[in-house]
Amino acid sequence: MSKTFDPTDKTVLITGGTGSFGKTMVMHLLKKGFSQIRIFSRDEWKQEDLRVRMAEPRLKFYIGDVRSRPSVDAAMEGVDLVFHAAALKQVPSCEFFPMQAVETNIIGSNNVIESAVAHGVECLVVLGTDKAVYPVNAMGMTKAVMEKVAQSVARRLGESENGGTRVCSVRYGNVMYSRGSVIPLFVRQIREGNPITVTSKEMSRFMMPLSDSVRLVEFAFQNARQGDIFVKKAAACTIGMLAQAIKELFKSDVPINTIGIRHGEKMFEALASCAEVQRSEDMGDFLRIPMDERDLNYSRFFTEGDDNDGQFQDYDSHTTRQLGMDEVKELLLQLPEIQQDLIDAGITPAAK
Repeated sequence: MSKTFDPTDKTVLITGGTGSFGKTMVMHLLKKGFSQIRIFSRDEWKQEDLRVRMAEPRLKFYIGDVRSRPSVDAAMEGVDLVFHAAALKQVPSCEFFPMQAVETNIIGSNNVIESAVAHGVECLVVLGTDKAVYPVNAMGMTKAVMEKVAQSVARRLGESENGGTRVCSVRYGNVMYSRGSVIPLFVRQIREGNPITVTSKEMSRFMMPLSDSVRLVEFAFQNARQGDIFVKKAAACTIGMLAQAIKELFKSDVPINTIGIRHGEKMFEALASCAEVQRSEDMGDFLRIPMDERDLNYSRFFTEGDDNDGQFQDYDSHTTRQLGMDEVKELLLQLPEIQQDLIDAGITPAAK
C-alpha cells in the first residue's frame, strides 16, 4: 500500500547528510515540514558549514561514523525514517583501498540497518548504485553486498502486521553535478582553459539530476514492501556527447582529450539485470524489483525452468533511450550549479 509523508512529529535521519544527496534531501524534507532532520556524518567542517549556512533549528547534527555502531545508535534514538546515503563512492579509491570500502559500504551499512531495526524505525531506505549490477569494481561489489545485507534483514523481519521496520533499497546512476562527478570537472577544465579529459568518448552513463534521486527515495518510502529494490528509469548519453554539450554551453574551443578507462570502470552501466527485469513490476517512472523470498530449501519451490524466450534484456545505459545533443544541453541547464557557472563565466544561461 502506498504511504505518504506525514511530517507531523516525524524525525528523519540522513547518514552521509552533508554529501550531495544528503543536502538536497535536507532541503526537500524541510519544505515538506518535517519536525526534525538529523544529519549524521564524520566531517565536522562540512557539518559546521551546513549548520551556519542553513541556520535552521529543525536540523540536528551528529558527528559519527557508520563503522561505529555506538555512534549510529546515539543518532538513531527516536527516529522514524532513515535515508542511508553514507558510503565510499569513488571507483578508483575503492579499487586501491577495497577493505575501506568493505568497512564503510558493507559493515557500516549493516550497523545502520540493524540499529534502525533495534530502535523501531518505521522505514529505512538504503541508497545503492547501478555499479552493483554485474559489479566489476570494489565499489560496485561492496554496494551489491550491501543490497544483500539489506534483503537478508528484510527476509528475517518479513511483512509485519504490527508495522515493523520496512527495509528497502534504491539504485540510481550518475547524479549530475554531484561531488566527484565529471560535470564539475569538465566545467573547471573549461574555466581554466585546459583540455577536457574523458576516459572514453563512447562510454555511456545514465543521466539523472539530484532532484530525481530525491523523487526515487521518496517513492521507495511511499511504496516499499520488505526487501524491495527500486529503480528510477532514466535516459543516457555518451561521455563524449556530455563533454561536447558542456563545451557548447560555455562557448569553449578547448580540445577533448581521451585518457583511457580508469581502474574498475565499465563502458556502460546497468540499473537492473535481465533476471531482475523479468520479475520486476513496472510502476511508470520506476521499476520495483521484489525480494526473492525463497528459503534455503530450493527444491520445494521448483516446478519447471524459467524460459523468457529472449524477451527481456538488461536495463542499461547502452540500450535505454539515448539523449540527443539538445536534450543533454536542456538537462544541463536545469541544474542550478550549471546556471551559476554560466553566470560566473559571463554567459546568460538561456534555454536551448
